[in-house]
Amino acid sequence: MSLKITDLIAQMPGAFIPEKAQGVNAVIQFNFTGAETGNWNAEIKNGTVEVKQGVHPAPSISVTADSADYIKILTRELDPMQAVMQGRLKLQGDMGLAMKLTQFFKPPA
Repeated sequence: MSLKITDLIAQMPGAFIPEKAQGVNAVIQFNFTGAETGNWNAEIKNGTVEVKQGVHPAPSISVTADSADYIKILTRELDPMQAVMQGRLKLQGDMGLAMKLTQFFKPPA
């Protein structure tokens, strides 16, 4: 069974590592294109994460990618920096936060 964006989004709260996000108050906006188009946002605040469908009005960072490419990034099949350089992953906003994002969540099983 292949991973789907909706499954990964649903797993985010359980994959969150609160101790890695201490002192972080941020909103991550995810914009997916391709086979699984959709928008979600994850608000990290006070050691918790809340994930909602839709577009947040003031995200700290926006992550835009083809859904298949994003799954490859999360499963470590595609290097995030390489994806950025190739234009397959677009980041807008707090780049310092972007560098830490993968530390806040366990990789999908």
